[in-house]
Amino acid sequence: MQTPLIKSVLLHVALGGFLYATANIHSPAPKVMEVTLNSAIPDVDKAVSAVTVDQKQVEQKIAQLRKKEDDQKRAEDKRIRDLERRASNARKERESEARQIKKLEQQRKAKEKETAEAQAQAKKARAIEQQERAKAKQAEKQKQESENAAKAAADKRKAEEDALKKAQAERKKREAEAERKREQAMQEQMLQEQLAKEQAARSKIRQQQVVSEVDKYRALIMARIQQNLLIDEKMKNQQCRVNIRLGFNGLVTQVTSLGGDRLVCEAALRAVRMADTLPVSKDKDVFDQLKNINLTIKPEF
Repeated sequence: MQTPLIKSVLLHVALGGFLYATANIHSPAPKVMEVTLNSAIPDVDKAVSAVTVDQKQVEQKIAQLRKKEDDQKRAEDKRIRDLERRASNARKERESEARQIKKLEQQRKAKEKETAEAQAQAKKARAIEQQERAKAKQAEKQKQESENAAKAAADKRKAEEDALKKAQAERKKREAEAERKREQAMQEQMLQEQLAKEQAARSKIRQQQVVSEVDKYRALIMARIQQNLLIDEKMKNQQCRVNIRLGFNGLVTQVTSLGGDRLVCEAALRAVRMADTLPVSKDKDVFDQLKNINLTIKPEF
């Protein structure tokens, strides 16, 4: 914007000099002609729109400023052409042109002042634009940081949710495993109890069988002793208790009186020794209860 203005001022000074030099050649009285200059350049402050954060609006504003500058340049060029045309017609109007030059000089100073103010305003506008761009850049940076923080928070939340789901799945798995083991333990306990009951039942049955066998062989041993027992009327209603120890084949290894009627005890000891071998079971459990037994001998009449 400064170049057209400078050209205009220089042109006016040159025209003034030319008219002054030719003033003595043209003797007729000069005709006063008023020259209307272009209006002052619009306030730059009004021409500079506020810069927005939006880049598209910034670009649009720059385009508008460029268009306005081009329009002003074309207007200034047109004004210069008009001045040139008026200057060619005003060669004979020295006095009027001198006054016009003075006016132009005043306008030039005013233009310079206005230009300086416009430049200051433009500089201020550029500073504001830079500040706005810096703010926009900072805002974009903060936005990016916010998005990154939001993404990090979302990733963390997802990781925590995944960890929670995994922990819940593992807890359910542990609970299921614990339940399975508990059921298995209960089943094993029930099986053990059942086996114990069956074992107890078998043991009871076996014990009953052993007792029955022991009783049977006690009876057989007693019968064998009774067969060999020599009795006397003096032994009637008398008895003797003896201890007999037997080998695995029923061989009497030892017989001892545990007390009772003397005659019955002597007869009982003789009868056991005479028997030599007494009936025993091949069943070890039965034999274990017969190998060392106590018997009460009562003569039978």
